[in-house]
Amino acid sequence: MAASSDKSQLPKRRWFSLVAGGVAGAVEATTTYPTEYIKTQLQLQDGSGRVKFRGPIHCLTTTVRENGVLSLYRGLSAMIIGTASKAAIRFVSFERFKAFLVDEQGRLSGPRAMLGKDRMMMMMVMVIVTTVCPAAGMGAGVCEAVLVVTPTETIKTKLIHDQNQPQPKYRGLIHGVTTIIRTEGPMGIYRGLFPVVARQGANQAVRFSVYSSMKQWIQARQPANQPVHWATTFGIGMVAGTITVYATMPLDVVKTKMQGIGAKERYRNSLRCAYLVMKEEGLPAFWKGATPRLSRLIFSGGIVFTVYEQVLHLLNATVSDDIDA
Repeated sequence: MAASSDKSQLPKRRWFSLVAGGVAGAVEATTTYPTEYIKTQLQLQDGSGRVKFRGPIHCLTTTVRENGVLSLYRGLSAMIIGTASKAAIRFVSFERFKAFLVDEQGRLSGPRAMLGKDRMMMMMVMVIVTTVCPAAGMGAGVCEAVLVVTPTETIKTKLIHDQNQPQPKYRGLIHGVTTIIRTEGPMGIYRGLFPVVARQGANQAVRFSVYSSMKQWIQARQPANQPVHWATTFGIGMVAGTITVYATMPLDVVKTKMQGIGAKERYRNSLRCAYLVMKEEGLPAFWKGATPRLSRLIFSGGIVFTVYEQVLHLLNATVSDDIDA
């Protein structure tokens, strides 16, 4: 009877990763958004005009002094929608993939620890495919970039950039989206698609590889049924976020510039954008905004993985209560 009840809960469990991922993404976006705002402002500066912000702290103080604290949340609504959606998609994919690799106790262990021949072969094939054929490994990143990240980040960037104009024209999220589509067409919210796809694929590969590897290492050194403490999960997520930043920063800079106001006329495409950044601003410009992005991703990784694990635990507890009853 217990086994039958457990099977009847499987459809519920399939939604748990989606819900937990969405909540985690929304919490993370709201908590860390000011650093995203500052990073975007720094990246939108180029060699064609006067540099308004000399660094992250100067950007923060100047923005608050001129426009108030709430201006640091300009474009937040688009970011919440995008981050919650991509986190939900990401964690559902992650859990489906992980289901193929867990042992009989539901733990991710090393290839020699309690893995049958079929799973060992499957894991070897996955490793070969994702390392030899990067396009396959970036599949989930491509999907989230096309469906969610590019349009929401384009809207967010344009809303932030618009605030710097002498006469801002976007009154909010809905007005901004409708104005962009009316003046630029549907592709107006898909600026910078190529660097977004590349960045998301790299982000996902690095963050989940580091996170799952470290968590697996820790789990192997504690009792079988003992869950990883939330503080440890937070720490692992912070490490994963830190490692992600510098490898993907050039893609993030090109992405932001391609999504700014007037980018189509100035840059035309991502390759020309990268060329002009190098020519006008030099190589260090590709890491512009690294400090606020690092600040965000350090805490982003910790927040999103911790909230995800806690929400998933609460949802699983409701199923356990139903079965016990």
